Amino acid sequence: MAQSSRQVQTQAQQQIQTLSPQQILVVKLLELPAVELEDRVRAELLENPALEEGKEESAGDEYTDATDTEPNSEDGGDTNYDSLSDYLNEDDIPDYKLQENNRSRGEQAEEIPFSDTTSFYETLKEQLGERNLSERQRELAEYLIGSLDDDGLLRKSLDSISDELAIYVGIDATIGELEEALKTIQDFDPAGLGARNLQECLLIQIRRKIEQQPSSPLLHTEEAIITECYEEFTRKHWDKIQQKLGLEEEPFRQAINEICKLNPRPGASLGETIGRNMQQIVPDFIVDTYDDGTINLTLNNRNVPELRMSRDFTEMVEEHTRNKANQSKESKEAMMFLKQKMDAAQGFIDAVKQRQNTLITTMQAIIDLQRPFFLEGDESLLRPMILKDVAERTGLDLSTISRVSNSKYVQTNFGIYSLKYFFNDGYVNEEGEETSVREIRRLLKECIDNENKKKPYTDDELTEMLKEKGYPIARRTVAKYRQQMNIPVARLRR
Repeated sequence: MAQSSRQVQTQAQQQIQTLSPQQILVVKLLELPAVELEDRVRAELLENPALEEGKEESAGDEYTDATDTEPNSEDGGDTNYDSLSDYLNEDDIPDYKLQENNRSRGEQAEEIPFSDTTSFYETLKEQLGERNLSERQRELAEYLIGSLDDDGLLRKSLDSISDELAIYVGIDATIGELEEALKTIQDFDPAGLGARNLQECLLIQIRRKIEQQPSSPLLHTEEAIITECYEEFTRKHWDKIQQKLGLEEEPFRQAINEICKLNPRPGASLGETIGRNMQQIVPDFIVDTYDDGTINLTLNNRNVPELRMSRDFTEMVEEHTRNKANQSKESKEAMMFLKQKMDAAQGFIDAVKQRQNTLITTMQAIIDLQRPFFLEGDESLLRPMILKDVAERTGLDLSTISRVSNSKYVQTNFGIYSLKYFFNDGYVNEEGEETSVREIRRLLKECIDNENKKKPYTDDELTEMLKEKGYPIARRTVAKYRQQMNIPVARLRR
């Protein structure tokens, strides 16, 4: 006889933390950099009619609480509207756009210009327009330009491109015609564009230099290395190359060093290949350092519109409130719509204000912790700092500090830096002093730069050298720092 199974139901208490819609909005705004915040604010202005752009001198004289002048409605208790004092006060026109504390009145903050550069394709088409070509040659060259990858190289074969032109464009182009069009592109700047592989890319750059200095033996040596010994070059078999070409030690080393300076990705310097315009990095903060040691912090909000509650909306709410006793069902629904929009508008204004306050608080803490750098601009003065240090100083959550530092930039007297640049691990040396990992990397690079290139230091030897300087670091840590600086192992540095 089969036994029936019983399901046992149990109860358990569980704590779940959920974010309110307002908190979610604050988090989303906090993650946005300056340019994206401007777009988000303008989108909200379009979506919510209760918001409008502008700033008024005062709000107290303009508005009164309509519920103070009208008796309570005996409406049977259907809908009990909140007092308009929640909206019609001095907070209607927020001051979230923080102003400089130390900037004198009338002094304008420096305008941050936008750099609207031409795209990858537009740059090449401009150069194409300077050439005396037939309409057919121009069409073929434009199609080849559109076939280049992000590095400015042509990875497709000319046979494939010929087939594509016949199928999709209706042009029957021979391989010879495409070769001529490709030669035109390979003559564009920067040198190396239109190459079909890395070898051709390097040769184009070397031969461009030979045209300018035809009598240079060093350039002809570089051409011979890439032309005759390319495979050995990619494998770093320097002895084989030197023996095959019969080169002396010093000229050979000079040629290799010059080849390593060539650009394997010539298209990268022209920006995006997908036709979008690029914009210069727009800093979210501006930090001015003065000779007397004063550091002034401001937010770069010059393009972010100020927000206030719409006067038309508040007047409509006042009108509905005064006539509450005689409202129809449609009027009550309209009132609910107005109230929802005003709630959303006030919530958005508060969220923007909270974002600005959080950003200022976090950046000020970073300045306080890295004050020597902001005064001098010397990277070696950066002290070890992690997210927890800023969180403890500001009283904010670690996740909040992480969101603030992500995709944000600060303009200083010494250049524009990502906020992540100021965060780095620390190390305590034998004397008990805390040192930035950047300082250890600097010492490591200094040791490698000064090594004998015929007998470069191994990781074990570098470990011993750092230990002698007071940094007893493990060999695997030295290897990690070396890799982070894109420095190859000893046998590849010969």
